[in-house]
Amino acid sequence: MGSEKLAHADARFILMSDFDGTITERDSNDTATDDLGFGVDRRRELNVDILNGDKTFRDAFAEMLNSVSKNGHSFDDVKKYLVKHITLDAGFKTCYKWCEEHDVPVVIVSSGMKPIIEAIFANLVGEEDAANIDVIANDTEFSDDGSWKIKFRHPESGFGHDKSRATAPYRDLANPPTIFFCGDGVSDLSAAKAADLLFVKVIPNHTNDLSVHCDREQIPYIPFETFDKVKDVIARIVEGKSTIDEELKRK
Repeated sequence: MGSEKLAHADARFILMSDFDGTITERDSNDTATDDLGFGVDRRRELNVDILNGDKTFRDAFAEMLNSVSKNGHSFDDVKKYLVKHITLDAGFKTCYKWCEEHDVPVVIVSSGMKPIIEAIFANLVGEEDAANIDVIANDTEFSDDGSWKIKFRHPESGFGHDKSRATAPYRDLANPPTIFFCGDGVSDLSAAKAADLLFVKVIPNHTNDLSVHCDREQIPYIPFETFDKVKDVIARIVEGKSTIDEELKRK
């Protein structure tokens, strides 16, 4: 099983985060499926199937995105629609700037498609900041007839993109960094146990699939609604004012 190349081998701390529904307020893939594909009801059925182990994330996610393409929506039209409708977590810019000032690399680890993420992100934070943040994600495959589908980073994996592989190579370093991971949903299941400290976005009256999974599997995490809390917790740890264990007790 392969893993990602080391981009930040000298870092003491790394913040890795899911993109859709974590850095953004709404999941762009859910938005595309709900608004342009087969709709929210079928999508939620598939999410439950993933949580229950009845379907792999890879197969269910491909089915969701294929429903958008099959409805006749071109990739460019989908990208423009999502750029228009997706908004940023209220605290992310502040968190990112703090990380930048304190030498904490920020890496997006997403099950979405890189061209979509880059377009949305450039619109939300500006092209300069967007270009400075690493994006590890799936890609897009196009056919001669103009149709498109997701191109999985790890097609042999049931996750399609096994996010735990982004953290794996750092574990073999003589001085491995402390890895923080932020996520919210079923695409983050593979990363839930791989980080030193897991932050789970928990929104009132929302489905909160990752928190349901972590509670069921007894995986420790810190819940958050915006990245303001993520920044505050990371700052205390990086500055030596607190430890991961203390923060988990404090949550």
